[in-house]
Amino acid sequence: MRRRLINSTLAVVLIVIAVFGVSLFFVETRTIENSARNRLESEVARVLAEVDSRLAAGEPVTEQEMRSSAPADRFVRIELPDSPPVLLGEPPEGDVMSAEATGAHGETVTVEQPRSIVSNEIGRMVTIILVVSLLAVAAAALLAVQQAHRVAAPLTDLAETAERLGSGDPRPRHRRYGVAELDRVADVLDASAERIARMLTAERRLAADASHQLRTPLTALTMRLEEIIATEDRDAAAEEAAIALAQVERLTDVVQRLLTNSRDARLGSAVGFDLDEVVVQQMEEWRPAYRSAGRALVRSGKSGLRAVGTPGAVSQVLACLVENSLMHGAGTVALRTRTTGNQVVVEVTDNGPGVPSELGARVFERTVSGRNSTGLGLAVARDLAEADGGRLELLQQRPPVFALFLSREAEEAC
Repeated sequence: MRRRLINSTLAVVLIVIAVFGVSLFFVETRTIENSARNRLESEVARVLAEVDSRLAAGEPVTEQEMRSSAPADRFVRIELPDSPPVLLGEPPEGDVMSAEATGAHGETVTVEQPRSIVSNEIGRMVTIILVVSLLAVAAAALLAVQQAHRVAAPLTDLAETAERLGSGDPRPRHRRYGVAELDRVADVLDASAERIARMLTAERRLAADASHQLRTPLTALTMRLEEIIATEDRDAAAEEAAIALAQVERLTDVVQRLLTNSRDARLGSAVGFDLDEVVVQQMEEWRPAYRSAGRALVRSGKSGLRAVGTPGAVSQVLACLVENSLMHGAGTVALRTRTTGNQVVVEVTDNGPGVPSELGARVFERTVSGRNSTGLGLAVARDLAEADGGRLELLQQRPPVFALFLSREAEEAC
């Protein structure tokens, strides 16, 4: 493309030079010839006037008398009636230009000059035209190279940007080139890069969230299956199997929620639900694990509360808090329900060392952890709570008190 731009620019310049140069050559050639002919006619008229003046005054017309009146670089021939011709200057050789005039006394004056004088002048004019043309071509070539570089370099850069996008590097370059069309392409590529970066980030986040959110119900399901394998009581096995089946259904709900959020995080399914059912369900799921660890899981507070949210998401948040207390806490873990204003609150606390003082509220940030864990659990739980219009907060660091705030369902008027 660069070569094509240069060649096209030079072609245009050469055509313009050819058209105007040839026209200028013919015009200037004719002008030079006419000017030379007019000078000869002027000189003939001047010499003839001098001869007429002398003849009228009866003065002699000789070579000595007329030498001062004749042009030095011309050949002058004066022919008088009944007298030999008077010759002034050297007769020119080769092709000549001449002008002739006849006076009132019958005398004839002829002025001649070599045509080479005109040819030399035309040659100088042609040389000037060629020099100017060469300078114009050189300037056009330099301008063409600069213009081609200005256009081709951004295109090469845009091609590299597109190649980087295709190779999986979605970082926008934010480069502009001062050409409206190229800047528009750069804007589109940068916008595409940002969209691709967001999609890649969302996919990585979905993978991380899925691995963490699925781990908790799978752990609980594994414990139920182990209980079924260990027991010989058919009634107990049937009860544990029913609970395991319910856990499978909740696991399916988690997967469906993850897929829904991956398509559009703004889509929600908040409804009014019985908070006690979710709390009791989590206690039943985690009580075997706490019993195996020699610890207790208890609940207290106000009962009969109804909240607005997604039961599956609330279960995931409480499961994360209960699991963290099992893994990082100590002593009895208590779930306490209460109300504050138009919100219901579920608090989870234990007797462990709590959250390190250097972390504080940063414990909800992704990859931030004080216990050598992934640092995703509380971050995912916070996102789930906020998706339902609630919030997850750390009310106290030692002993730790985490609180899930949800909107309280409005009571219908009787």
